[in-house]
Amino acid sequence: MSYCCFVNNAQPAERKLLHKQYHDNHYGFPLHDDYELFGRLILEINQAGLSWETILKKEAAFRIAYHNYNIAKVAAYTQKDIERLLNNPDIIRNKLKIKAAIENAKTILQLQKQFGSFENWLNQHHKLSLTNWIKLFKKTFYFTGGQIVNEFLMSTGYLPGAHTKDCPIYSKILATRPQWLIIK
Repeated sequence: MSYCCFVNNAQPAERKLLHKQYHDNHYGFPLHDDYELFGRLILEINQAGLSWETILKKEAAFRIAYHNYNIAKVAAYTQKDIERLLNNPDIIRNKLKIKAAIENAKTILQLQKQFGSFENWLNQHHKLSLTNWIKLFKKTFYFTGGQIVNEFLMSTGYLPGAHTKDCPIYSKILATRPQWLIIK
């Protein structure tokens, strides 16, 4: 279901603004920075079993807790860091999700060595079907089920569906994509 469907007038103003800001400025827009791609993966993993609104409200805290999504720093986290995160009430305190962030950071470091960047790795696999993306992510990353992979790829512009064609943001996103990334 398109995220466009979630921005509705029945929400209180504060909730509507939170969703609108994400919808209009982030959802479906291509990301070119590995830290931001990694951060989006962390957020999508942490959303599992929770509402996206919960994650949006905690995004700033996640950014601080995970050192601005610095991949090398997160990959080097120790037990002390895990305890720090488990005791941080401003983020999702789930041991498996914290482990996923650390293990996935280590994986992304390897992908950066092999492909030059996490973005390059994603670009190399562009145009895979969702089923094949899911298989690839499950083989490559930790704690990446079908819904997580779908939302990560949709939210970063690798899969269509973030916006409907009648959404005013749809054409804005098309204008930001490299021509080869446009999904028809």
